[in-house]
Amino acid sequence: MLSIATWNINSVRLRMPIVERFIKEQSPDILCLQEIKCQEHQFPFEAFRALGYEHFAIHGQKGYHGVATVGKVPFRDFSKHDWQDNGEARHIGVELTDPAHQGVIVENVYVPAGGDIPDREQNVKFGQKLDFFERMTRWADAIDRPTLIVGDFNVAPLESDVWSHKQLLKVVSHTPLEVETLQRFMDAHGWDDIGRQHIPDPERYFSWWSYRSKDRKANDRGRRLDHMWASPELARQATGHSVHEYARDWEKPSDHVPLITEFDL
Repeated sequence: MLSIATWNINSVRLRMPIVERFIKEQSPDILCLQEIKCQEHQFPFEAFRALGYEHFAIHGQKGYHGVATVGKVPFRDFSKHDWQDNGEARHIGVELTDPAHQGVIVENVYVPAGGDIPDREQNVKFGQKLDFFERMTRWADAIDRPTLIVGDFNVAPLESDVWSHKQLLKVVSHTPLEVETLQRFMDAHGWDDIGRQHIPDPERYFSWWSYRSKDRKANDRGRRLDHMWASPELARQATGHSVHEYARDWEKPSDHVPLITEFDL
């Protein structure tokens, strides 16, 4: 068995106490973090080692973005793509190397949010987000290994992935153009959406709630921005998937919550 978690942590050093709490409660074999907001030399390696994580792949930058994959099982750096095409640290890929899971690829990605205006001409950030997905799509066309891609995609594609489909149709993260662009990425490799395999549409499934909401539980204005997608052969080996929504209520939380998928490999 192998358990893999993904979590946009929104500063790993600031939120190390809740990362530690999550690890002690769930103990995933691999944890993929996005938005670590630190350079590699600033990453809290010793805190993770004290929790049993000895393997690291870090792609960081000062103060912004950044991704990290940590593991109790061994892996090697496999890929580091600049799908933003501007040097930002938004991706790291690893290949598992232990005999039980050898050859499985885990790609960890933080897709740009895309700004506030869903128009390429008026908002450069929105165009960068669409271009990011197009570069990912070309990459996915050539995948020939069992691959899991996880992270903050910053798109909630289904109507049941948002608190109000009607009210969010013109809001960045749920616009038809973003959904269509994400679908092209899915089709390029034939990815299986593991989350929706285990929590079928139209069941409620959110992974992010804005800090601006005064009463998150009462309003429940969530979106499913975080995803775990797998190659078809790997997806068939997924035995469970869980959304750890309670972490949104911990002290000094991230605005995202962790997801875990278990595999029988």
